[in-house]
Amino acid sequence: MAFKLILTSAVLTLLTRGCVSQLNVCGQASKNTRIVGGQDAPEGFWPWQVSLQTSAHFCGGSLINNQWVMTAAHCFPRTSDNDIALLQLSSPVNFTDYISPVCLASTGSTFYSGINTWVTGWGNIGSGVSLPSPQTLQEVQVPIVGNRRCKCSYGASDITDNMVCAGLLEGGKDSCQGDSGGPLVIKQDGRWIQAGIVSFGIGCAQPNFPGVYSRVSQYQTWINAQITSNQPGFVSFTSTGTDSDLSVSCPGVPPIVVATTTTATPIVGNETVTTTTTTTTTTTTTVAKTTKATAGICGYAPQNSRILAVSPVTTDGQWPWMASLQKNGQHVCGGTLVSFNAVLSNANCFSSTPVASDWTVVLGRLRQNGSNPFEVSLKVTNITLSNQTGSNVAVLQLSTAPVLNDYVQPICLDNGRTFPVGTTCWAAGWSSGQGGVEQLLQEFQTSVLTCETNSTTDSICTEIFTLDQGDSGGPLMCKLDGYWYQSAVLSYVNSTSREKRATPMMVFDKLTNYQDFLLRTVGTFLTPTSTNTNTSTTNTTTAAASSAREGTPFSFSFHLLILSLCLLFFSQNSF
Repeated sequence: MAFKLILTSAVLTLLTRGCVSQLNVCGQASKNTRIVGGQDAPEGFWPWQVSLQTSAHFCGGSLINNQWVMTAAHCFPRTSDNDIALLQLSSPVNFTDYISPVCLASTGSTFYSGINTWVTGWGNIGSGVSLPSPQTLQEVQVPIVGNRRCKCSYGASDITDNMVCAGLLEGGKDSCQGDSGGPLVIKQDGRWIQAGIVSFGIGCAQPNFPGVYSRVSQYQTWINAQITSNQPGFVSFTSTGTDSDLSVSCPGVPPIVVATTTTATPIVGNETVTTTTTTTTTTTTTVAKTTKATAGICGYAPQNSRILAVSPVTTDGQWPWMASLQKNGQHVCGGTLVSFNAVLSNANCFSSTPVASDWTVVLGRLRQNGSNPFEVSLKVTNITLSNQTGSNVAVLQLSTAPVLNDYVQPICLDNGRTFPVGTTCWAAGWSSGQGGVEQLLQEFQTSVLTCETNSTTDSICTEIFTLDQGDSGGPLMCKLDGYWYQSAVLSYVNSTSREKRATPMMVFDKLTNYQDFLLRTVGTFLTPTSTNTNTSTTNTTTAAASSAREGTPFSFSFHLLILSLCLLFFSQNSF
């Protein structure tokens, strides 16, 4: 089915009347009487589950009426806050035991710590581990983790009121790459209510890092403003007892010590509501402060102020995504950290059947010979080659997600952006025999050229710069709106064959050529997100509106497939 995409462009008022038009059908799963750490879902257990596909599954979603699907905005991609999108189908679907809408949590719904929820999807079943054939929908039960406790893990500015967290603090159960956009649901009085939308996390099922979900109840007004007829069924979910999250404190998240009563005035409507915050004097939980990974951010190099090339030698942290791919303790190729646990390189660095255990990835390294106080060495658990016609890339899955800091950060992947002729771009690598005795990381400044007849629109062309064997697999990097994007993977071939070209230029395959492969192996691309997320209604509205204006144009059409959960249906579709 074709669909129309609508993204949030404003924060919604928290005060709105409920909608009853779908209440007679939503949230009822007649086949249901009762990811990472999950299990196969029986047929028809989650009849609102949707798979978004291009040539393969890339995100989940949920059916909320007979013609609308709700998913995560970053699937297209966007920022982490206000991570919600609506898709309108070209024609209505017929409800059955296997296809039916879910109810949505209404404004004011409360989800206390420890309440059990379910999350479903076809994403990875571990960091870098794809769901094996026949790719049956997975389900996993995870408890709510209060926002205060969640802030202790991610940082106070990264978790907002527009989010809800769920997972085990000891790790082991979580949503993962490929589950983005899917539903987090909870049962009340025989109905299933969607509380969250899979949004982001640090790795998958990592201890102390629960999954983060968009809080559906924050968006009732906005959803109803987009769907003006046959509106979704909103149901209020109310937790009972005392929320243990109120007693949690840690650095940056002070304890709540005073009970306050406030009256909020709605932006839309004529009602006001009084809310009371109840506090307790129970023992607080203190979480040790550690170096944190900024959720959802990429292309951020705080040690890099590069404008012009002063020296070909770099300094610590200048290109914090650079990876040294090593075999038997020797540098072989370059690479880039492109997610929390995946490195991108050139397939030419590996044989047709690479052995992951032979390789080590070193991040945060400046010198191949000498001291590197910020480096971390990680084992490789899997190597996947794109195996397309022509040149190819490789994705290496790391054994653990590195701790992100000023010297280790992921780069953003280009998914169709245009870098105009004359744009200054950079390459980096440990050129064989270069960089002096210490073999320091080298950098090369270049400019984008018109490709003319040398290539197609699938290529990016630059002025010539010298590449050596040790540079292969590294990045061609261009800066856009303050963040760094990798537009291509370096290949030694680009340097050795340049003399054959009539026009003195270098031609690289854009990463958009490998987008389907990268979505399958890396997962949803990280997007540059401000580290100072605004949480007030006024500021968040401004930020969301700005984000909507700066939306990335789509260079490919999307295909939306509503899936039943029977294996026959899976066998008829390619994943």
